[in-house]
Amino acid sequence: MTEKNRKKDPLEWEELQTEHIVQDEWIDFRKSSYRFPDGSVYEPYYSYSRRDYVVIVASDPQGNYLCVRQFRQGIRKVTTEFPAGCVEKTDRTGNGDAAGQNVEAALTAAKRELQEETGYVSDDWHFLLAVPSNATLADNWAYLFTAGGCRRVSGQKLDDMEFLNVRNYTAGEIEELIAEGRFEQAIHILAWLLARRGKSLE
Repeated sequence: MTEKNRKKDPLEWEELQTEHIVQDEWIDFRKSSYRFPDGSVYEPYYSYSRRDYVVIVASDPQGNYLCVRQFRQGIRKVTTEFPAGCVEKTDRTGNGDAAGQNVEAALTAAKRELQEETGYVSDDWHFLLAVPSNATLADNWAYLFTAGGCRRVSGQKLDDMEFLNVRNYTAGEIEELIAEGRFEQAIHILAWLLARRGKSLE
């Protein structure tokens, strides 16, 4: 069913006007006005677009998990999390991929990001899920993968803004970090839970 022919849900908001406050290669930050289902109009409502990204639950032959530690300025602290990174335009093949459906491009990004951030590669990849990153405010998607039997083939190849260390954790250590609130990325926790229960949508 095309967007034009899709039946409108009575709970949908109608976008009346949008102003692009910041619009560059990194973010499209918008101020919009909406008509609510009861006919009232609300403004300003702020939302944004960013690139889709990948999260990789990567494990080595010994059953340890590769994590990275880096500073996250949103919460102003160093976090422990899984390797992750953006899906670039150059990762995409073809046109017209629906949001949350460009798994091939996401896998290309995941393989690149794993090696760049950790120096490891894998021949055992599984797609878990594509999920909206923040459905309330943003329209980008997170693609979750597992990568098994990871082996180190190189050093890190980090971007100019990346300063991170790689550390291996056992499953028990990751569970402990999550329970103690020291594994702060919500989408990464989701990826972990899906990976641990063996969920795959392939």
